[in-house]
Amino acid sequence: MTRIIAGEFRGRRLAVPADTTRPTSDRVREALFSMLGSRMDLADLRVLDLFAGTGALGIEAVSRGAASAVLVEADRRAAGILRDNVSVCGAASRIRIVNRSVESFVGAPAGPFDLVFMDPPYEVSDDEVDGIVANVAAALAPEGWIVVERGRRSREVAWPDGLELVTSKQYGDTTVWVGNRI
Repeated sequence: MTRIIAGEFRGRRLAVPADTTRPTSDRVREALFSMLGSRMDLADLRVLDLFAGTGALGIEAVSRGAASAVLVEADRRAAGILRDNVSVCGAASRIRIVNRSVESFVGAPAGPFDLVFMDPPYEVSDDEVDGIVANVAAALAPEGWIVVERGRRSREVAWPDGLELVTSKQYGDTTVWVGNRI
């Protein structure tokens, strides 16, 4: 079971598409938002959640005060469940769902975004992740942040010019890298 941990939608349960997503665990999400909360105020941020899956990261951000979120998910079935999850939280006016590939979206992303979450499937290569981060950097607001979640065996993100690693943390089989615009 995946649920929203804190804020306006606290306790709401999110449906998880079978076999098409790997949701960020509640434990990792709680630790991640605690880490982010010590570095920034989530109030009124514009959030982008790439490879959104259940939408847990983007919905959690809006629950905690972000002004809006764009959730990008390529899988049609997962996007349908994502719409249901946004509806359950009553957040349709603040969350936009984009049902297309992340690669096509970041080729010409709307923006700017203050906070970007990126939790690609583990089979997405490290080089592909680096390319997506480089493209997303163009849509990042001044002083914007990018959070990349990967399997612990993945190598660190190759941060493009203008972005730097702030911190990384390992949670079991998951590694989270947090970078920001310098």
